[in-house]
Amino acid sequence: MLRPYWLLLLLFPACTQESTTDLPNVVIMFVDDMGYGDIGAFGSPSYATPNLDRMAAQGIRFTDFYVSQPVCSASRASLLTGTYSNRIGIHGALGPRSSHGIHEDEVTLGELFKSHGYATAAYGKWHLGHHPQFLPSQHGFDDYYGIPYSNDMWPFHPESPDAWGDLPTIEQDSIVGYNTDQTRFTTDFTLRGTEFIRSQTATGQPFFLYIAHPMPHVPLFVSEERAGDSGSGLYGDVIHEIDWSMGQILQTLQETGVDDNTLVLFTSDNGPWLSYGNHSGTAGPLREGKGTIWEGGVRVPFIARWPGVLSEGTSVHTPAMTIDIFPTLAHLIGAPLPENPIDGRNIWPLMTGNSTESPHAAYFFWYRTNDLHALRSGRWKLYFPHRYRSMLGQELGVDGIPGKYTSLEVGLELYDLTEDIGETTDVSTSHPDVVARLSAIADSMRTILGDRLTDVEGAQIREPGRTPTN
Repeated sequence: MLRPYWLLLLLFPACTQESTTDLPNVVIMFVDDMGYGDIGAFGSPSYATPNLDRMAAQGIRFTDFYVSQPVCSASRASLLTGTYSNRIGIHGALGPRSSHGIHEDEVTLGELFKSHGYATAAYGKWHLGHHPQFLPSQHGFDDYYGIPYSNDMWPFHPESPDAWGDLPTIEQDSIVGYNTDQTRFTTDFTLRGTEFIRSQTATGQPFFLYIAHPMPHVPLFVSEERAGDSGSGLYGDVIHEIDWSMGQILQTLQETGVDDNTLVLFTSDNGPWLSYGNHSGTAGPLREGKGTIWEGGVRVPFIARWPGVLSEGTSVHTPAMTIDIFPTLAHLIGAPLPENPIDGRNIWPLMTGNSTESPHAAYFFWYRTNDLHALRSGRWKLYFPHRYRSMLGQELGVDGIPGKYTSLEVGLELYDLTEDIGETTDVSTSHPDVVARLSAIADSMRTILGDRLTDVEGAQIREPGRTPTN
């Protein structure tokens, strides 16, 4: 039986750090490069994902859920801070040579929860800076175990082995190994997560758990225990193991008696890395993939489950984005938003079915160094002229060796995503009024966050954190 929504509104905002027993636990699983079409609940014909499918059947799925940028660090910055990543100076994918990261003044989800009496933990890929001042332990997480950047940034990269040094594994603030056996990543991060849940339920303290699996980002690895289980090749095995991971989390919540007081969220940081061919996922009916602003790059699967609170088997078609997770969770635990402006809005009414109206006039998609490539408003998506990478007509990669992208160009183009999910037909000439309206919305946002493509400098962009010598 669903708990009355009005009771939740009365209960959670009233909770304080002194009264934490009624606060909900929250788990976020954020995977890397999983395509929109890689989960059964989103139409995958190739991979069995029974635990994620069950999670969707017992909760809600958003069919039109987005990341702000189709690339690692920028996407994570948006999820963890509720801002467009370019607002806080995080672009692209930070690497071992990067001297910047998340600024100490930015409030992460870890800090949000910790300020309200939660125990917090992060396991997996961080990718918001690898220097000590940028690590999770300095940004609100009590416990951390994982890698500081992408799992291909190591000496065994197939294209540029000399470009990367050894890949560190970090516990808290200390490096505990290099080039750690990646076949253990998904399993070990999952076990850390289940151990954390058990330890916190024993104390009665509410918890926030963030598991950021490096998979299915290449290079692909799966544990010996689950190798070959999918019957769909190595990529299928990796997806199967991620599904196993979610199954372990859900089982642990049930065994510890906190299942009905825990909100669990699942999504991906961007679409599939198509150049890797059989080591890449699929965007299903969507166009293109990772590294582009086409739907296949920025639309990702999103599932939310909270027994007794969120309706079972519900699909939400109103657009939403990772920037909205921060303010939504702040609302649930009664936490004030940060003093610095953020971009997300509370989408709890969408999640509960109390509204179908988006809290945003539009969602914006930047890529690379603050280039505004597109925006979505309602059923419409407007693209601004830019070049993008594509595997159209190219030979796909095989077994971990990527194919080569070609460069294509898009003009000022408009797509009706309600009628044309695959973005096959530009309807800009048929709807000049929509183009004009969305262009005006974009111009307003450019004054705030800037746009390199039109030479506009944003008035509200903040600097990232920098190491002392920079």
